Amino acid sequence: MTNLNNPSRQAKPSLTELTSCLSDYDPHAMPVHQAQAIIRDFITPVTAIEKVALRSALDRVLASDIISPIDVPAHDNSAMDGYAFSSTDLHQNNDTVLNVIGTAHAGRAYEGSIAGGQAIRIMTGALMPATLDTVIPQEFVGGATTDSVTIPTNAVKPGANRRLAGEDLKSGMPALRQGRILRPADLGLLASLGIAEVPVRRRLRVAFFSTGDELRSVGEILDPGCVYDSNRYTLYGMLRRLGCDIIDMGVIGDDPQALEEAFRSACENADAIITSGGVSVGDADHTKQMMAKLGDVAFWKIGMRPGRPLAFGSIASGDRQALFFGLPGNPVAVMVSFYFFARDALLQMMGAQAAALPLMRVTAAVNIRKRPGRTEYQRGILAMNDGQWSVRPTAAQGSGILRSMAEANCMIVLGHDQGDVASGDMVEVILFDGLI
Repeated sequence: MTNLNNPSRQAKPSLTELTSCLSDYDPHAMPVHQAQAIIRDFITPVTAIEKVALRSALDRVLASDIISPIDVPAHDNSAMDGYAFSSTDLHQNNDTVLNVIGTAHAGRAYEGSIAGGQAIRIMTGALMPATLDTVIPQEFVGGATTDSVTIPTNAVKPGANRRLAGEDLKSGMPALRQGRILRPADLGLLASLGIAEVPVRRRLRVAFFSTGDELRSVGEILDPGCVYDSNRYTLYGMLRRLGCDIIDMGVIGDDPQALEEAFRSACENADAIITSGGVSVGDADHTKQMMAKLGDVAFWKIGMRPGRPLAFGSIASGDRQALFFGLPGNPVAVMVSFYFFARDALLQMMGAQAAALPLMRVTAAVNIRKRPGRTEYQRGILAMNDGQWSVRPTAAQGSGILRSMAEANCMIVLGHDQGDVASGDMVEVILFDGLI
């Protein structure tokens, strides 16, 4: 648990201060990019650091730069199985025949002396003797016996197939920068430096719950007019993918006292709180009153589809403070709002230097209807057709149709000012595989 109400957090401007500087601020018609910018300016990363064993560092956020303590590789070595020799022995206009005087194996230095006109058999990874600078792969030699090797004319260039000391990393150079989310290749790189423990930011703690009297948890009897709560399961999956420690607080009914108790408990145990439902026009009144009591929260109507209503800010209970995201109740809107607002905010809180999700330009396979004046995130199916990537929306695009997210493999991103798209036009998509 972390108290976010620290000096650095207090130095941050309030939401009112941030939005008062915007001449075009309209909470009832806010463009996506403006909401994202306000959220970005409001966030303060957690500062606590812990050291973990290398194998436990996967998907954690690196807390400080890793400086290489050694050269990698530590010595010149062979990149091939073959024969090592000095390039000064090569003949320019005819084959070169060299005497083979020994063998160099990986992990053991060749200790004999080597004169001009001599070569050694060498294995991949074996140290290069100081007087030799070139390796010819064994499959390229013109002929070889236990005592000699023939190198055809122009079969190899001087210096070829030799890995230089420090070619991968030099001692004193940054190997990995802080803020990096550590991936499998990073673990291998750290292991190559002999590093057993890694400084990482502590995991972010996120509490989440769904609101609504009509919701039932999986396993309960589904009464008439009720639905099973799917949002907690998608939120669970998305938060786990981000590497958060999560607190599932279940379903909270439409009762102001129960909601306040849930918010206070979440605030006292988490860095961030995410709710689904309770922020649309019809049901936000008591939520707004509670947020005014508990914290600094703004209610916005975002110019987007799906996911128009959004609440954002911070909530306090006692001396603790937590970031708050109030997401819509419809299942698809929850996922879209999380991916395009909450995800980046949580990564920023983790101290991660995460780049924006990459956009891929592909051809629209069909006509796509779009009204200018809002950003639309349509679920799409990306496929290769006639050697070209093309995308079509899933059949159903309603914000309550979660099946459309399960069928899709990408999100078609249609910009704020964009209108209808004709078949054959280029559109931008974000692959689901790019979402952590």
